[in-house]
Formats: sequence, C-alpha cells, structure tokens
Amino acid sequence: MALSAKQHTDREYARELATVRDNLLGMTGYVEQMIGDAVNALLENNQALAKRTIESDREVNRLEMETDDLCLLILAKRQPLAGDLRFITLAMKMVTDLERIGDLAVNICERVMALDRSPSPATAETILEMGGLVKKMLHKAIEAFVSRDVDKAESVWDEDRDVDANYLRLCAAVQDNMRGDPEWVERGIHLQAVAKFLERIGDHCTNLAEQVVFMVKGKDIRHTGKLG
Repeated sequence: MALSAKQHTDREYARELATVRDNLLGMTGYVEQMIGDAVNALLENNQALAKRTIESDREVNRLEMETDDLCLLILAKRQPLAGDLRFITLAMKMVTDLERIGDLAVNICERVMALDRSPSPATAETILEMGGLVKKMLHKAIEAFVSRDVDKAESVWDEDRDVDANYLRLCAAVQDNMRGDPEWVERGIHLQAVAKFLERIGDHCTNLAEQVVFMVKGKDIRHTGKLG
C-alpha cells in the first residue's frame, strides 16, 4: 500500500530527528576519545598521538556543521512544537558544547607538542584523575540525554566539584615547584594550562547536563548553581 503524503512526511521527519540524535552520539564518541588520547599523549609524551588527536577534530567539526544545518532545516520545514522544539533547540546547543570540548582536547595536545616531556609523577596523577572525571561527566550527560534521565544529569554536578578541587590542587603543586626550581617555570605554565583546559571541559559537560533538564522539564536552570 502506497504511503499517503502525510505518512511520507512523518517518516521523513522521524528520520531527520533520528539523524540529529545519531550525530550527537557520534560527536560524543569522538570527543570522549579525544579527551582520553590527549591526556595519554601528555602523560606518555607521545607527540604522534597528540598529532592524530588534533587531526581527528576535523570529524567533530564536520558533524557540528552537518547537525546545525539539519536542525535549521527542521525548524524551517517542520515548525516543531513542544518536546520536539526543545529537542532541536537542545541539539544546537549541545553540538556547540561538544565542538568546544574537542577544541579543548586539541589545546591539550598543542601543549604536549610545546612541553615535549612527561609531567612529574605528582602532577601526572592529578591530570589522570581529572581526565577520568571529565570523561565520566561527558558519558553521564549523554546517557542522561538518551534516557531522558534528570537524576543522572543532576549527578554530573558531583564530578564537576571534584574536577574543580583537582584543578586547584594541581595549580598549588605546580606553583610550589615553580618557586623551588626556576627550570620548572615553563613546564609549570604548560601544566597549569592543561589543568585549566580539563576544568573547562568539566564546565561544558555541566552545560550538557543542564540542557538535558531543559529538554525533559522545559525548565532552564543555567546559572542557578544547582538543580532545583
């Protein structure tokens, strides 16, 4: 039986929404890999891995542009309402955060190229912990998006506080080393930058979690400091 014009339009619309969702998940997979590779490149002083990670950012950028274009097309053609409108609005914000996370992973790799040495054991441990935390935050935020789970989105806040505490701890340790050894100054500047990039990734993961709450509840909780 041939599809009616409305049935055909509905199926096409459903495919478009599914493509937006798949692109978001694909971008998440790329940036999660980039975070892990950037941290490993730093800890192992692996410049080849740093270069490959920088190159992989092209695919993140491609998916961002493709998803933005598709969202704008849906808004123009379908004029979505209620939940679908929130989903499309959310998707356009999410791809921006994901693209910026990719950029921050690239920034870490650029510091790997400039540093050309592994960090000290103490700073390496903190950087490894921060990298693990922000990857966990990203994974939780996207799982919350897929399952529309506000409680899981809310739990991202706990990891963000831990990231901030590790950032402060690393900066304090680096500054102590810089005061005690002038040769540590350049090294310390690069490591402080890496810690700041990881802290900013945590902030973007928090943004993603906030956007999930907006999608599910239609409630904008940005800048409130907590979910309420």
